[in-house]
Amino acid sequence: MSSAGTAPPQAWAPIPQPFRDPVLPDRVRVHEVGPRDGLQAEDAFVPTSMKAEFCRRLVAAGVSSLEVTSFVSPRWVPQLADAEELVRELALPGAVRQVVLTPNLRGLERALAVGAHEVAVFVSATETFARRNLGSTVRGAMDAARPVVSGARSAGVPTRGYVSMCFGDPWEGPVEPALVAGVAAELMAAGCTSVSLGDTIGVATPGHVRAVIDEIVRAGVPVDAIACHFHDTYGQALANVHAALIAGVTEFDSSAGGLGRCPYAKGATGNLATEDLVWMLHGLGIHTGIDLAALCDVSHWMAGRIGHPVPSRVATALLAARS
Repeated sequence: MSSAGTAPPQAWAPIPQPFRDPVLPDRVRVHEVGPRDGLQAEDAFVPTSMKAEFCRRLVAAGVSSLEVTSFVSPRWVPQLADAEELVRELALPGAVRQVVLTPNLRGLERALAVGAHEVAVFVSATETFARRNLGSTVRGAMDAARPVVSGARSAGVPTRGYVSMCFGDPWEGPVEPALVAGVAAELMAAGCTSVSLGDTIGVATPGHVRAVIDEIVRAGVPVDAIACHFHDTYGQALANVHAALIAGVTEFDSSAGGLGRCPYAKGATGNLATEDLVWMLHGLGIHTGIDLAALCDVSHWMAGRIGHPVPSRVATALLAARS
């Protein structure tokens, strides 16, 4: 027995113990969004060389799919004004999936000019968010996305479609699953190769997740073309991932350390942390290709550069146990 006030010695390095559930997929793609969705939320501009190093460290930790930047107007997102410079500087292995946001044809032109591998378009399931975030309507955003998808296809570049506000809107309230399904199906019909469902303000619960995914599949979207982007505002992100896994989804967006938030939706802090996601997936015996300890080191490194701790529970716990 340890003496009073003295912690017992650590007998083993904390790692998730795998217990395989045969109902779940054996492999999942973790799509890392920290370099774009995470860093664009920082108040201070992160230097291009630091963003590039962040991406390289993530890839070295086993990340094979990441969202690099956005070719949006610097007037709207000054933190990503260096998109061209960053893509030119990266020089990541060809096997790494590198996605960049292209909100309009001008953004697509800029991305293709620097050799973008894959692009993404962004639409909303709700009118108010479309107006406040995209300066458009649901129909207007879809009409703007369609030529971007077509242009990317002509260039031989795949397109990922993002649907925001899939589970709740801070101004309109609950969002009907059928509404989300219609938007997702239209994106796929326009030529997107996959569609990511955004729980932008983090209000989804597992039953709601299943209802939305089931509705989208009924609308003709293959489940293997669906990804999920959960925020952890109300602590439901991992439960929602599990519900999506049961439904057959095998791609999830997350942010190293939990960096990022939605600046347009009040209270929508907290991307799902990649470390927390990987801990659960590895505990379920699901292969991700990511070295969890190395990933925690990357988040710790970035926290030191941006000057504040990262909110990931797993990264915090593992780094504390190591020290």
